[in-house]
Amino acid sequence: MIVSDYQAVPENARGASVALGNFDGVHAGHRAVIGSAAEFAEAGKAPLATLIFEPPPRRFFQPDSEPFRIMRPEKRRETLSALGVEVIFELPFNKAMSQMSPREFVKTVLVDGMALSHLSVGFDFRFGKGREGDTTTLKTLSNEFGFSFSVLGRVTDGDAKISSTAIRNALQDGRPGIAAQLLGTYWVADGVVEHGEKRGRTIGFPTANLTLGNLIHPRHGIYAVWARIEGEADWRAGVANYGRTPTTGERAPLLEVFLFDFEGDLYDKHLEVAFVSFIRTEEKFDSLDALVVQMHRDTEAAKEILKDHPAPVA
Repeated sequence: MIVSDYQAVPENARGASVALGNFDGVHAGHRAVIGSAAEFAEAGKAPLATLIFEPPPRRFFQPDSEPFRIMRPEKRRETLSALGVEVIFELPFNKAMSQMSPREFVKTVLVDGMALSHLSVGFDFRFGKGREGDTTTLKTLSNEFGFSFSVLGRVTDGDAKISSTAIRNALQDGRPGIAAQLLGTYWVADGVVEHGEKRGRTIGFPTANLTLGNLIHPRHGIYAVWARIEGEADWRAGVANYGRTPTTGERAPLLEVFLFDFEGDLYDKHLEVAFVSFIRTEEKFDSLDALVVQMHRDTEAAKEILKDHPAPVA
C-alpha cells in the first residue's frame, strides 16, 4: 500500500510500526532500521511501514544538483515490499514540510496523521526545519506523545560505515564491486530501451540504449553486466558502455548494452542492467575498425568476468 497524504491515512495503515529514512538503495544499514521496526510490528501486531520523502529533501533544496539516486522510486517500492513492508508512506517534501519544526513534524505527521505505534531510525538521523532534530529530540518527543522509539547503531563493512554516500562514491569511481558489497547485491540501472542511431548493428554489436535520467551516473567506461528483459525471469550476460561515445561523435551520456547470444527487438521494453565489474575507461579510437577490434576484446573480457560472478538471484 502506498500512502502519499498523511492527512488521509487509511484506517488499516494507522498505528503502524514505522522505519523512517531515505532508503535510497535499501542497503544493509537501511535493512537494519526496517528490521527493528519489523520486530516491534510483530510484537504489537501492527502494520510494518516505511516513511520516505518524495522528492528527496536533497532534490528540493538543490533542484539543479547532479543526479544522485541509487534506485528509482518504483524499484525501491518493489524492494521494500519484498522485505515485508506493508505500508509505504511516500510523502511529498515541499515548502510546508521543510518549514516544520521537529515537534510539529512529530505531532502533525507521525502522531495526528499516522497514529504510529513505534518509530525506528538510524543513529545519524536528523529532521525538521534546519535539521534541528536528532535522535535525542525524537526520544524526548516519543516519551511526550506515547510511542516507542529505537535507534539503530552504525552498520559497517569492516571499518567503513555502509551508507548511500559510500555507494554513490564507489559507482562514480568505477568500482561496482564495492557498491555491490555495500548494497548486498549488484547495483542495477533500469529504464526503457530507446531508439538510437542503430550504428551498432552495422558493426556486429547491436545495443539496447538507455538514458539514466535521475539515477546516479557511474564512471564512464566499459562494464561486464547482467541484464534482464521485461517479461523474462532470467538474466542475460552482456557488456555495456556508459558514456559519450567519443569515437562516433560525442553526445549526452548513454548506457549501451550488448547482450551475448541474443537476437530480437528490445525497443520500448523495460530493461534492468546489473553492473558487475569495470573493464576499462571510455576512449576515442582513430578509426571505427580499431573500435570494433577493442569491442571484441571487451566482449571476451566480460565473458571471463561473468564466469566468476553469477547472475542476480532475483
